[in-house]
Amino acid sequence: MLILILGVALWWAAHLFKRMAPANRAAMGDDRAKGMVTGLLVLSIILMVIGYRGASGAFFWGPHPALVGINNLLVLIAVYLFAASGMKTRVTAHTRHPMLWGFALWAFAHLLVNGDVPSFVLFGGLLAWALVEMVVINRASPWRRPTGPFPARKEAMAVAGAVIVTLVIGVIHGWIGPWPFGGGA
Repeated sequence: MLILILGVALWWAAHLFKRMAPANRAAMGDDRAKGMVTGLLVLSIILMVIGYRGASGAFFWGPHPALVGINNLLVLIAVYLFAASGMKTRVTAHTRHPMLWGFALWAFAHLLVNGDVPSFVLFGGLLAWALVEMVVINRASPWRRPTGPFPARKEAMAVAGAVIVTLVIGVIHGWIGPWPFGGGA
């Protein structure tokens, strides 16, 4: 469990470094700081994967069929929010942080179907990070709401892309872990 906790803590530290220690980050120079943060994030993901696979703890609930359906819908919405963030669709006029909201939804969705202590540490820790990150960013600088235009073609591309990417992620998820669509593979 310690490796998992270290991975989640390193994820937090690497992401919050820019906001919590701006002078130190600036002193490193942009390229060096980005390289360091990237390396720390890769290490954090490795630690989280190894830690999660090796962790054990109390089990409270599992993937009930209804929760699997809700999980899949929330993951689809999360992937859409990632796409919307990059494509600057209409949702970006309503929330400053579509990517972080997508990440938070993804983490929450995984908590619905994984009711064990290692999942609470991993997905709960990442959910908390996404929420804290939004607060920190909001306090650091004001937001200028995008005004558009938001072409319908872009919206349709984001939705179609989200469906395709969610299906691809689901298939890969099934190869390396549990089948996410219910009913077995």
